[in-house]
Amino acid sequence: MTTDEGEQYGAEEDPYALVLRPAWAPVFLRLANGRRIRMPVRRWHEPPTADDETVLERCVGPVLDVGCGPGRLCRELLSRGVFAQGVDIAPRAVALTCAQGGLALCRSVFDRLPAERAWQTILLIDGNIGIGGDPYGLLRRCGGLLAPTGRLVIEAEPEDVEECSAVRYEGPHGRCGPPFPWARLGLRAVHGVAADLAFNVTDQWTSGHRRFATLMHARIGI
Repeated sequence: MTTDEGEQYGAEEDPYALVLRPAWAPVFLRLANGRRIRMPVRRWHEPPTADDETVLERCVGPVLDVGCGPGRLCRELLSRGVFAQGVDIAPRAVALTCAQGGLALCRSVFDRLPAERAWQTILLIDGNIGIGGDPYGLLRRCGGLLAPTGRLVIEAEPEDVEECSAVRYEGPHGRCGPPFPWARLGLRAVHGVAADLAFNVTDQWTSGHRRFATLMHARIGI
């Protein structure tokens, strides 16, 4: 695919589809304040990194990978004998995951999903705590999907931030997709949302430049 071909997308296109192209050129997240953040697209298409390994080693099956993208994490878990399934709103993400041996459903995490209240681990990695621009609604929904003894494994922003706004994906020549709601939370903000929703933060760690936390229902994770 050439640069011209890659840039030929219209305002009606699913914005998430922009980051599912091969990593031939940078893709950015344009924030409401004008700042743009380069998305680690190459990492999403490659095997799990050492940082990802710190997440994988905390996974107990069955695992639901929310916003799985090309499926590097759920595919790796399956290869290790841990049942894992991805869910993503983008058909191309699901197709990429399944084509490489993974399992994924094309739907929103807010839609009806299999095995509700039976998932032992739910992943919100690569900033997916931002899905929908409503961390409270997302974590409340994920809590309803978890088994009573299950855990959420969340990747927080490396900076101390708590913001919810409309953002856009932007290609290398400044062309943007349509706006969509997103949230960015650092670890302190994750702690605050967790406490409000009766989750305990049972573990938190840093690997490289990335920051993570594990949450459990308060009545269990004490």
